[in-house]
Amino acid sequence: MAKLYFRYGAMNSGKSTALLQAAFNYEERGQRVLVAKPSVDVKGAGQVMSRLGVTRAVDFLIGAEDDVEALFNDEAGMIAHDALLESVGGVPPVACLLIDEAQFLTPEQIDGLMRIATLRRVPVMCYGIRTDFRTRAFPGSARLLEIAHTLEELKTICRCGRKAMFNGRRIDGRFVFAGDQVAIDGVEATYESLCSACYLEESGGRLG
Repeated sequence: MAKLYFRYGAMNSGKSTALLQAAFNYEERGQRVLVAKPSVDVKGAGQVMSRLGVTRAVDFLIGAEDDVEALFNDEAGMIAHDALLESVGGVPPVACLLIDEAQFLTPEQIDGLMRIATLRRVPVMCYGIRTDFRTRAFPGSARLLEIAHTLEELKTICRCGRKAMFNGRRIDGRFVFAGDQVAIDGVEATYESLCSACYLEESGGRLG
């Protein structure tokens, strides 16, 4: 049975790099993958961007109101149509669906991904972060933690050398601990992966 995977980690833990590597591995073996991400993630526009400088165009963007199953079916249908136009051997069916920045999806969209994995028998690999800068779970991540078949943590380190767990938000060089979960347009926010001790030191002992 195909599975729904959630591969999560703090900022800068190599999630997008891991997604691009997974896509490469499938395609190296002649298999077809689809890559998607939420449209709210404006970084790189219609591309998945790795900190290593590797990029890849997504096959489709997922809007907040979109039916993710319908989007997948449309893309898979086009692949099937292309296969009919090819010579013997044709275009391979979709071997895997890869989702970047999955935390920005809605719980309903995550449920749709579960149905794709289970009913369409296509593995779905979601990459994202668990919590925001206030240590609160993103709705998409919370749903993935509830229903994904397989959970895998991608690790990175804090500035002190310990394992990073949280994502600190900086505005004008200072850590902030209040505000919208998703940084609004025009706000120059940067992020730093922190262990629990460094997060509490910066927040004055507050968690969220």
